[in-house]
Formats: sequence, structure tokens, C-alpha cells
Amino acid sequence: MSGVRRTPVRGTGQQAILDAARHEFGERGYAAASIRDVARRAGVSLSAMYHYYTGKQELLHALVNGSGQAYFDSCRKELESTGDDPGERLAALVRATVRYRAEYRLESNLTLAEWRSMSEEQLEEFRRRQFDGTRMFQQIIEDGVAEGVFRTPHPNDARRGVIAMCNAVAQWYREGGEEGVDELAERYVELSLVLVEYRPSTRRPRAQA
Repeated sequence: MSGVRRTPVRGTGQQAILDAARHEFGERGYAAASIRDVARRAGVSLSAMYHYYTGKQELLHALVNGSGQAYFDSCRKELESTGDDPGERLAALVRATVRYRAEYRLESNLTLAEWRSMSEEQLEEFRRRQFDGTRMFQQIIEDGVAEGVFRTPHPNDARRGVIAMCNAVAQWYREGGEEGVDELAERYVELSLVLVEYRPSTRRPRAQA
């Protein structure tokens, strides 16, 4: 399609190829994008392309895998700067997830639409990462219920609701709109804490004799 105006990519080598693939998959769709177009957009030869990646499937995996690692790094950073209160920890996780879904919209939607294009080994890795992500939410909500600060009688449903709400951001959020990511993240924190029926502990320290 010669009429398509391609956004130029910056950088060299492997990163340029990944950036080019991201643009091509986003503009054309995974099925319609070709390795030749990715190479042309990256400004590299096909032989250079194949030096790094064997084909579209491996490029898809690299994009999804790289963004997944960025997500867990972000979650870890948020949680490390948060205290032990389950409400604060859930808020940190929601913020990280909303920001990730807004920043990595393409990778998030590609994963949902093209997971069948992955190899069995790649799918196994993807499912393991999904489990780890779900487990982070589950552990925090279980802790909150055990400590009595999350009053929901349906913790599993609350967890599924929080995760689904955050994940859906990738499907509709557009950068440059009326609402910024930070504002959106804080609203989702409020909604998430309502779902788990968060009641902060009001216990006071014992008066010293």
C-alpha cells in the first residue's frame, strides 16, 4: 500500500526494528504487516532483520515480552515505595496497571487479538506472566480481607472486576485526550477501593502508662 505514510523510527539495530514493528503492527495490523515493510521502516536490510528476528512471530513475542517486563518492573517500583496497608498496596498496583495499559496500548491489544499467533512455548510464558499478574492482585486482596480492611464478601469477584477495569484502558484510552493518565489512574484507584469495600484501620496506639 504505497499511499500509507509511515512514521519514521529512531535508533539503530534491534531497537529500531522493534520500533518499526510496533508502528507497522499498529497501523496495518499484525496479519497485514510484512517483514519487508518492517525492515524498510527500520532502515535495515532483510539480512540484518533476520540477524535479530526470524519473522513476525518472534517480533510479536519480543514486543509483548518486553512490555510485560516493563509492567512488572513498574509494579515492583510502586510497591517498594508503599507501606504495608493493603489499601495503599492495591492503589499502587492499580496505578501501575492503568499507566501500563495506557502506555502500552498496542502491545496489550496485540496480545488479546494475536495470542493464537504465538508458539506453544511463547504461550506458556505468556500464561505464566498472566498468572503472576493475577496473583499480585489476589495476594493483596486476601491480605486486606484477612486484616479486616477489605470488607467485600466476594473477594474473587472484586479482584476480577478490578483487573478487568484496568485492562480495558488499553481498548479506549487515547493519548492527548481531555484526561491525563495520572488523573485516570487516581479515579480507578477510588473505584477499586470501593469494589473491595476498603475500610482503613482506625485502631489507635495504646496510651503509655
